[in-house]
Amino acid sequence: MPYEILLATNNAKKLAELRRIVAENPAARELGIRVRSLADFPAYPEPAETQATFEGNALIKARAGVAATGLPTVADDSGLAVDVLNGMPGVRSARWSGPDATDESNNELLLRQLHDVPDEARTAQFVSAVALVLPDGREFVRHGVMPGRLLTELRGDNGFGYDPLFVADATLARGERLSNGELTAEQKDAISHRGIAVRAMVDVLVKSIGRCEE
Repeated sequence: MPYEILLATNNAKKLAELRRIVAENPAARELGIRVRSLADFPAYPEPAETQATFEGNALIKARAGVAATGLPTVADDSGLAVDVLNGMPGVRSARWSGPDATDESNNELLLRQLHDVPDEARTAQFVSAVALVLPDGREFVRHGVMPGRLLTELRGDNGFGYDPLFVADATLARGERLSNGELTAEQKDAISHRGIAVRAMVDVLVKSIGRCEE
């Protein structure tokens, strides 16, 4: 029997990302971990993300998923912290351009805000907190950071959010200047903030399943 978990998101790309990382983990494959999404369950009121930290918002979403479905629930809160904007958009990254924000409008606003910032000062970090809440009440959080810098124009159609504006330091270190939007999904998983946090959380999940079966 597969061991089912919920990823508390409606974002198809985040779902595909977690499924890829689970599939890459031998122990997770052996346990038959199956990742389901919010689309697989009756809709429930999604909680407001009222916390001032990524960790706090991720835990809010994961707790709500467990309460609504009874499944172990993974949730993340991730965003972009721009140094010259004092760490903003931060937890407001998805809504940076307003309550009806889209990736396009967020990127357009950010470009306008940075229009006179020189290349050497366009440093930023993608930050992620991934929470796992189990039906027995145990809670875990893992973090990931991807430092880099922001471009002056959008490049690439892969990824989502601010990916087309961001070049990771790990990519620059290889002598490349590809934006996250130009990387393949596998290339991005290997270095991304969420990839780092999700891989760590899959390890936690595997260990927690082992405890449940003892």
